[in-house]
Amino acid sequence: MRLDPAVAAVRLAVRRALEDLRVSDPVPVLVACSGGADSLALLAATVFEARRTPWQVVGVTVDHGLQSGSADRAASVVEQMAALGAHQSVPVRVEVRPSGQGLEAAAREARYAALADVAQRARSDVILLGHTLDDQAETVLLGLTRGSGGRSIAGMRRRSPPFSRPLLDVTRAQTEAACRSEGIDFWSDPHNDDLRFTRARVRHVVLPLLERELGPGIAGALARTADQLRDDADALDAEADHALSELRTPRGLVVAALGQLPTAVRRRVLRRVAVEAGSPPSELFRVHVVAMDELVHSYSGQRWVELPGHVRVTRENGELRCRRTGGTEPRPPVAG
Repeated sequence: MRLDPAVAAVRLAVRRALEDLRVSDPVPVLVACSGGADSLALLAATVFEARRTPWQVVGVTVDHGLQSGSADRAASVVEQMAALGAHQSVPVRVEVRPSGQGLEAAAREARYAALADVAQRARSDVILLGHTLDDQAETVLLGLTRGSGGRSIAGMRRRSPPFSRPLLDVTRAQTEAACRSEGIDFWSDPHNDDLRFTRARVRHVVLPLLERELGPGIAGALARTADQLRDDADALDAEADHALSELRTPRGLVVAALGQLPTAVRRRVLRRVAVEAGSPPSELFRVHVVAMDELVHSYSGQRWVELPGHVRVTRENGELRCRRTGGTEPRPPVAG
């Protein structure tokens, strides 16, 4: 019997993503599973690819508690993951606290933290996420609307340990076709169709409009753009890392040397030290980094710059210094 092309595409994507795993030990491979087509297709493919290896496939479903009946939904997903062949099926309940950020961002932060905790307890450094090419396209469009720079429109990373996204070259239509071919019933999250959420509007209104007006293939073009920009951003990030190691002093950064760096590198350095000092990455915007930059190249006696997270940046004795001024402990950065 001929293998369905969609099933083959998902399996191939998973196989390539796991090629760098050591197969001499029973490595736990975690698969985040919501019960939707993307994550169920990912789990089924991972179980298939692991059948001749020592990999232990652990399915993890996170209940955010945001919808009526979410606990029952999580229990159903646990049963479904076991039926698909996962060696273990783990449910996790989290509490979502927006605390100044949107509900989507807060839920993502809680989910990633919970997944990382399960991975740590399982002694695993691999968590597979079911983001597809369509999700990548939506992320790029959202980054464009925020005007947050090249990194924000470089989309999601394929690998940001412990997280890995094998399906970024696979479409949502392919994951749904794969599920249908394998007889896997999948759930459609009502939040994905709720136009109160920005991502839902991008998915159901903006992208279809672009497809109608500019022609088909927009999602693929946006995803390719993300790949190209990510290569550029990675190169600049590496240069910024090197510069930071050269400019750092026990108290801050040498202003004179900072001023000699290209703007793109210098502002990356400034963002890094702000995050290190406790400014939440999700709340640190371009306007904040530009204000920091002005302390370097347009200094006229400014006293300081206040950043999100109760972080203050000052210029003292030829150095740029970042320090926390109070508030709660900083939240760890969330992988994107």
